[in-house]
Amino acid sequence: MTTPQILSFAVIFVMMAALVWGRYRYDLVAAAALLLALAVGIVPFDEAFSGFSDDIVVIVGSALLVSAGIARSGIMEIAIKRFVPNLSGVRSQLALLVIVVTILSAFVKNIGALAIMIPIAFQFARRSSVSPSIFLMPMAFGSLLGGLMTQVGTSPNIVVSRVREELTGTAFTMFDFTPVGAALAAAGTIFLLLFYWLLPVREKLGGSLNEAIAIKNYLTEARIVSESTVLGKTVADLIKLSGGDAIVTSILRNRTMRMTPLPDVVLKANDILLLEGDPEALDRLVSQGKLSVTGDRVGSDDTASEMIAIEAVIGESSPLIGWSAQRLALYDRFNVNLLAVSRHGERLDRRLAEIQLRLGDVIVLQGNAATIPEILRELGCLPLAERAILLGSVRKGIVPVTILALAMLATAFGLLPVSVAFFAAAVGMVLFRVIPVRDVYQSLDGPILIMLALLIPVSDSLRSTGATGVIAGELARLGTVLPAAGALMLILVAAMAVTPFLNNAATVLVMAPIAAEFAGDLGYRPEAFLMAVAIGAGCDFLTPIGHQCNTLVMGPGGYRFSDYPRLGLPLSFLVVIVAVPMLMIVWPMN
Repeated sequence: MTTPQILSFAVIFVMMAALVWGRYRYDLVAAAALLLALAVGIVPFDEAFSGFSDDIVVIVGSALLVSAGIARSGIMEIAIKRFVPNLSGVRSQLALLVIVVTILSAFVKNIGALAIMIPIAFQFARRSSVSPSIFLMPMAFGSLLGGLMTQVGTSPNIVVSRVREELTGTAFTMFDFTPVGAALAAAGTIFLLLFYWLLPVREKLGGSLNEAIAIKNYLTEARIVSESTVLGKTVADLIKLSGGDAIVTSILRNRTMRMTPLPDVVLKANDILLLEGDPEALDRLVSQGKLSVTGDRVGSDDTASEMIAIEAVIGESSPLIGWSAQRLALYDRFNVNLLAVSRHGERLDRRLAEIQLRLGDVIVLQGNAATIPEILRELGCLPLAERAILLGSVRKGIVPVTILALAMLATAFGLLPVSVAFFAAAVGMVLFRVIPVRDVYQSLDGPILIMLALLIPVSDSLRSTGATGVIAGELARLGTVLPAAGALMLILVAAMAVTPFLNNAATVLVMAPIAAEFAGDLGYRPEAFLMAVAIGAGCDFLTPIGHQCNTLVMGPGGYRFSDYPRLGLPLSFLVVIVAVPMLMIVWPMN
């Protein structure tokens, strides 16, 4: 090997060792690897930041933003409550969760698809009185399998498409991944439903700051309007929307008559409901029931799009103490809405505007994002740890689904490149106010995007120095004693072995050129080998660190590192057994 080739291998080895060590975050490791590659001369200075202009970074970032828009819309919760409102039985609940997240992951970034469904998994766990750990890891593995079915389902498919275009002049299309990916997803889903019991039952350890301050007994007030979906229905129908986590404490009819909220009471227009529950349950009830919590005080979309809701505790010097929102004319004087109140150890049963506030009360205020911090200081209220409070926020319903569908159709029919289509979809999510401007950059996974951009020139040094040719030659010598299926299996297993130590997209950047040269040295076409790399890179079932989906469920599920191979190792064997013959059938090697 030449000196540049040795240096290229050394930089990659040091980078992988640092990632396995885990002392520093992966984006910082990528930055250090790029600086080291520049220092030893294997990456030219003028190509150091070429990764930031790469389509991969644009596609991944756009997909994350689109996924956030879908999750924010609440469309999945509405669909499940409408079509399977009374689903019971752990296995049937698991089947629904895994199948839905697997199918969603084919069209939405798999990390986003998983994030959409996790709240529903917790609802099912509460309904069945089981640990969420039964659902979460199978869902994470299902999201990885679903991402294999389309070009935009996961980053490795996007990267390997570009590699094929560089090699042959023709990229993989949107649904070239579907035949093999669908077979793997079907086999994997059946396995997860039959053998989920291999996982030990875990409970979440510790808790976040948000959970430490979680308020479970907020009181809010909502009005039945002409657009409400529960108009003419009963109180019991309304409560079902919250999954049983919120209650109606009182009904005010004709502004004076107070009614006991019996389950069979029929709701009428202009009824005022006093609701109690945690913020998430109240939000589900209000948004899905299309109730009004602000009256007419927030009218236009232009105004509503700049409104945020924030939790705060009333401090000892607050002018709110001893006053109600009505007597203080809170909205008229400060331009903020009082959405909810919580008082420790006491159930509140008065109308929201009439509650006399006390020291230590926790309130939810809605106001303009630019002015509410100053208003909180003026009111002597201390904001709690920031978390998403969607109560009273504007929802766009079907808009994000329409935007995603248009992007998928544009790419499926070749009208637009994937990068342009998903970038346009991401911009559309903001223009149509599906995602408020203030939340855009919170929806993007900055460390992942930075890591991708920095690793592109580093991984390309293997190709530019000829190091991939050295590896391909060694693999080719081993492959000469193997049949075609064995050679393909070798590449697939090698990609599976590498991906726990690199990000899956980075694994493809390193392995795809090697696989292409390996195929060429053996006299085979490269397509099956490139597909094998994408599958191997997208199927890390053995560790919580190889893919974001695995990491995402580790904390909420209370899993240990050793739990992943219990379910993941036999699933990995199944992937190899199914993938190799399917690849040879769909992508002939000769």
